[in-house]
Parts: sequence; C-alpha cells; structure tokens
Amino acid sequence: MLITLTDINKFYNGNQILNRINLNVDEKDRIGLVGVNGCGKTTLLKIITGAVVPDRFTERDGIVSMASKTTVGYLEQMSGLNSENTVISEMRQVFEPFRAAIEKLRNMEQKMAEGNGVDDDEYHRLSSWIEANDGYNTDVKIRTVLNGMGFTEKETERTVSGFSGGEKTRLAIAKLLLEEPNLLILDEPTNHLDFNTVMWLEDYLKNYKGAILTVSHDRFFLDRIATSICEIERGTLKRYKGNYSAFLRLKEEAVTRQAKEYEEQQKEIAKMEDYIARNMTRASTSKSARSRVKALDRMVIVEKPLHEEKSAKIRFTYSAEPPIDVLTVKGADISVGTGDMHKTLIEELTFNVRRGDKVGIIGGNGIGKSTLLKIIQDKLPHKGIVRWNSNIKISYFEQESTNLNKSLTVMEELHSRYPSLTQLEVRSLLAQVRLVGENVFKQTGVISGGERAKLCFAIMMQEHGNVLILDEPTNHLDLASKEAIEEALEEYTGTVIFVSHDRYLLSRIADRLIELRTDGAEVHEFGFTKYLEVLKERQAAETEAIRQQTAEKPKQNGYRNKQQRSADAERRKQIKQTEEELDLLQLQLDNLNEEITLEEVYTDYAVMGQKCQQIEEIKSEIDRLFDMLVDMSDD
Repeated sequence: MLITLTDINKFYNGNQILNRINLNVDEKDRIGLVGVNGCGKTTLLKIITGAVVPDRFTERDGIVSMASKTTVGYLEQMSGLNSENTVISEMRQVFEPFRAAIEKLRNMEQKMAEGNGVDDDEYHRLSSWIEANDGYNTDVKIRTVLNGMGFTEKETERTVSGFSGGEKTRLAIAKLLLEEPNLLILDEPTNHLDFNTVMWLEDYLKNYKGAILTVSHDRFFLDRIATSICEIERGTLKRYKGNYSAFLRLKEEAVTRQAKEYEEQQKEIAKMEDYIARNMTRASTSKSARSRVKALDRMVIVEKPLHEEKSAKIRFTYSAEPPIDVLTVKGADISVGTGDMHKTLIEELTFNVRRGDKVGIIGGNGIGKSTLLKIIQDKLPHKGIVRWNSNIKISYFEQESTNLNKSLTVMEELHSRYPSLTQLEVRSLLAQVRLVGENVFKQTGVISGGERAKLCFAIMMQEHGNVLILDEPTNHLDLASKEAIEEALEEYTGTVIFVSHDRYLLSRIADRLIELRTDGAEVHEFGFTKYLEVLKERQAAETEAIRQQTAEKPKQNGYRNKQQRSADAERRKQIKQTEEELDLLQLQLDNLNEEITLEEVYTDYAVMGQKCQQIEEIKSEIDRLFDMLVDMSDD
C-alpha cells in the first residue's frame, strides 16, 4: 500500500465538495479519476500531494497516510522547469547522482592506473549500484523519452525558455517520467499532445513500474491505461474495476440494481408500516405489530439512487438539401503570417467533399489545421482553388469562441442573434444544452470554456446549416457533454468537416481523414480505426530506424548496450585478478630479497644464482602485469 485516504472532507464557500472520501492506492494500481467539471477531482489530487489541506472534524478523519519511501510525482508540481537550462541539461539533472558516481569511479580507476591504492569495497559498491540501476544509459533514457514526447535531437540543445506553454508541459511530463516516482499523479496528461505522442505515452505508462493516478477526459487513454475507475459524484467516491468502458457498463448495472432493490424495499416498508398502523392498537395483534416496528428499526435502508443529471440534448438539423458535390479544394496552400513573418506550412493540398461526408482533419500542433478551416471559408488568403457548390449553408464552431460578445450575457448573446425568439424559447434552447439557472445571466466573457462551447452549440442548432465546420468541438467539455455532441454528430445527416485530437470522437464520427504533416498532406479514404493501424506500422518503422542508428553510433550517443556492459564487467574482473596476482608476486619478491641476505644463501653460489634468477623472472612478470593493468584502466 502506497497511500491511504481516510474520510477526506473539503468545503469551499460553505459547499461540501468532497464528502468522506476513502481510497487505497497500491503499488501497481492504474486508477482513472473521473467526474463532471467542478466535482473536486483536482482538489483531491492536491490533497494527496499536500498542496491542499482537508477539512477535519475529529482526529480520525481527514487522514492521508503514506508508506515509507513513497515518492510522489505530480505533473503540476513539475511545471517549474528552469527556463535558463537547455532541454538536455534539464533532463540530466534527474540523473545527477549517477553522473557523480560515474565521475568518482573514473577518478578511482585513474588512481589505479597511476599505481595508487583505492578502497576496493567502495569501488565495487559504486560499480554495482550503477550497473544495477542502468546508470550508464541515462542519456539513452533521456533521448528515448524526449523523442517519444515529440522532441527532435536538435531541440534538445534549445533553452527551455524558447518553447511554448504546451511544449513546456510536454517537457515537464518527460522529466517526470525520467524521475520514475512510485506514485505518478497526472492531471489531464494528454492535453497538448498529438496522436503520436499520446500513443507513445500510453505504451510507456502501460509498462510503468509504479502506480498511476490520473484525471482525464480522454476515454481512449482511460481504456488503454486504467485498471480501475474512481468516480466522484456529488462529493462521494466510488471505485469500479476495469477500464473506462467497463466502468460505464458496471455503473449502469449498479444503478439499475440499486433502483430495483430500493423500489422493492420501499414496497416492503410501506407494507410493514400499513400493518403497524392497522394493528398496533389491537390487543390481539399489537405484539405482532411491535415486532414489525423492531424489524423496521433493524432494517438496513437501501439508499435511493442518485438521479443522473440531465444530459444535453443537442440536435443539428437543416432544410436545404445540398448537391452531391459539396466542396472542391485544388492546389491550396496553408500559410500563416504576412511580410517577413510569412510562413508556408503546407505547399499544396487537394481534396473533395461530398454530401454526407464526415471528414476529420488531424495533425500535430501548429501544423495549420485551424487555419485550413478558415481557408476553406475564405476567411484567410490562399493559393489554388476553394469552390463551394450552390445551396450550401455553413455553420461554424470556432475553438476559442471569439465570435461571442464578451460583454453580453448568455441569454442576451442568443437573443441578439435571434430576436424573434421569446424569453421562454431562449431559456428552453439553453436548457437543452444544459445552460440553466444563474449561468444564463452571466456574461459570456466570465463563463467557463465548456459553457461557452454549449452556447455555441445552441447558436448552431438555430442556424440549421447543411455543412458543419467544427474546430475542436469537445475541448473543455466533460464526458457527458462529449457523448451528447457525439450523438448529435452521429445522427446528423448533413456534411461535417472537423478538426479534433479527440480519438473517441474521430473513431465514432469520421469516415475520411485529412492528415497534415510537416512533409505535406495526405488524404485517407478510411476512418480513424484503420488510421491507427497504419500509424502503428509507421511508428514501428521509425523506431527500428532509430534503433539501428543508435546501434551504429554507440559512442556518439553515449550508448552502452548489454554486450558492452558485459565487457566492462569482465574488464573490471580482470583488473581485480591482475591486482591480486601483483600482490602475490610482490610478496614472493619481498621474500626472495630477504632470503638472499641470509648467509647460507649468499655463501652458496648455486643457490644464490637460482634465487637471483627467480627474482628477475618475478620482476619481469610484475612489469608485464602492470603494463596490462595500465592498458585495461585506459579502455
């Protein structure tokens, strides 16, 4: 057991966010923490790390117990990278103890070569510790993790300050992985990551030696990583075995079972109470009625299941049927900036969109996906041809919702666009996307990103576009809202062109893909599941190429493979054996030098000659072995 939480409570502004939370985290746990936005997930993580103190009522509650030698790595805590360091030097700080030990070992070996004595026990202790912890391969570990997190060899020499916020988050994750704490706590780790990086991270975490506790809205990630799901709902925590898909099934079964047990028990209670009411005052049956009263007192009451919060009811419709050929793009470029700042991201892009197509646009961060959506709407200049057919009506979802007037309230924003709607109709439309209560009277500039997205969906529902263009529609949404927008897009019979990093959305909605890469664009005439298979094959080929390159240049990369480490161990063994032989020969030489001083030896010519010959042979052997020792120490 690494950590035990006992009756954790937390209040904010008089509202109880966490109510008697209990949780055990074992050494190999893979826990996904889920719940609606604002339910207290991040607060619980901060309580575990000590950044937030739980509210305590007695000495027995609000306890966070941690096993000895437990090391906790928290992504948010690791965000403070040294901006003056290069990437490689920042990562090497993790392995500073190994660097110091190797340097000390080399100094000891130099002393050996110079004929100076060293502490053999310390030498072998250091050597064994480095070998056991793979300390000679730290640079290989660093470059493997950095490459997996999307950083090139050239970028490792850049200073941290030169990277964007998203890139710094990836660097923080990389450093955290290299530290290898035995409890890894991650809060939305797949944010800012492209598909390649997310898939690499998933593979890495699946083989991670320690425990993992993660908050994530990425259902693909939770399905691949989690072995149990903890849901915080109305302040309480319940744990389910299995990944996210198993959690959904088990939760539905549990709610159904609890509802049935509750109904049956309520019927039984009503029946017993009716019997008591009718028989308590009768002398003949009062004893029986009192026994039922006692039975009621002893009864373990089944709690009424929590009513699921109503999910958003999003539905996109249109009346004008478009022609079969909707959009033609031929030879268009994707460029950003003007003048000296002008940069072409994609030289040429050609594709067609037909009625009913659902096209997903994918690619790395900064490759021009959002720019492409603006180009096809003629919002940005471009080369080539972008031609929409007649009878097309576009409804556009912008990622940052900049089309909203921040000074207007939610109701005013919607009413200003559709003044013919009554107040009741506006409230009803907002309620469909789960914007209710006081939130509808808040300015759009102060509501959350998820609430702004819901407002934009309400606007799009009134636009009745037969082509939907969406830029990261599931960003900022909780899991229930994501499922609602997926259902709406799945049921929509019009044309959809959308940018997304959400693999669940892509796999469910997209039937074609346009992939933007630094080496150009590629149109895939298949969905996201097939694309993942293709991507796996591509990654395997790239990994093999890197492996071969590393094997060809072990010295340049500081790489020490298994054979090299074995050879080093053999060399150290030979050094030790040679030193022992030298000690033995020196002892023999000392004895012979003492013997030739004896009268019975130096007065006997034959014996004296024999002793002197032995001395010369031993000296010669000592010289030979010492030369060998120097050569072995220099390797």
